[in-house]
Amino acid sequence: MPGPPEPVLRAAVRWLERLAVSGAPRVRALFTAHSDYSDITPTQYDAAYAWLCETGLLEDLHSSVPAHRRVLDAAIAHSRAPWLSDADLLVRGPGELPDDVLRAAEALGLSDSEAYAQLAAVWGKADAGERARIGAAGELALVDLLTASTEARVEHVAAWSDGYGYDVSVHAPRHRAHLEVKTTLRRSRLTVYVSRNEYETMLRDPDWELVAVRLTADLELQAVATVPRDWIAAQAPADRSGRGRWESCRFDVPPDVPVPGVSRITPALAEGASRLLSGAAGWPG
Repeated sequence: MPGPPEPVLRAAVRWLERLAVSGAPRVRALFTAHSDYSDITPTQYDAAYAWLCETGLLEDLHSSVPAHRRVLDAAIAHSRAPWLSDADLLVRGPGELPDDVLRAAEALGLSDSEAYAQLAAVWGKADAGERARIGAAGELALVDLLTASTEARVEHVAAWSDGYGYDVSVHAPRHRAHLEVKTTLRRSRLTVYVSRNEYETMLRDPDWELVAVRLTADLELQAVATVPRDWIAAQAPADRSGRGRWESCRFDVPPDVPVPGVSRITPALAEGASRLLSGAAGWPG
């Protein structure tokens, strides 16, 4: 986890605690003159202040979250660590925390369990935001591709409502499809989240299909495939009683499961339609 060294992290905590009651010039003078703060150098205090500015932590000095926890959250979120996007798979418990996170937590007086809980929270926020951004781009890319490849009426249903249980509808004179779109940038991993409403729509709607869209890092459409509904049904959890009900489920789809193209709209494809939709372009594993 590349980030500030441990003295700078501790200095950042002191800045946040003191800035809540005093202005920056007085706090800087305190750190420089008082022996209680001499274990950290003026240069490290300056580096910590600059880092707090970069991370936005100075924008809410009266947060109810303890300063040392805010600092660890920011250190993780702004680390640009390559493992962070896959932290849900790579770090499954406190014993699997990267050494840099452990050292930062120790410097801030946090236990391994507390550090793991904060890592999970940071990953969850980052993942939700990234999924929303990528998901919207994937839906728009598929709508554009369908519009250019068929004379059917294509509607971006998710643009006005998320209650239908699918994102895109395709209506041809004698054919229709209701497509739930899940988007990824990864080549080696397809993880999709299906809501209870989407799943129950699949069960009752024969026109429903889950379409996986793969984009490049520049959000350009790269591949399209269908995840078979019988595979989804076989993996989905089951309610054990009327007092418990799952509302969302994550599916980690193996590379050999997606079927290239979108079979339900094949009859509606125009001549010269994109090979991505017909399945001829494949689905890179």
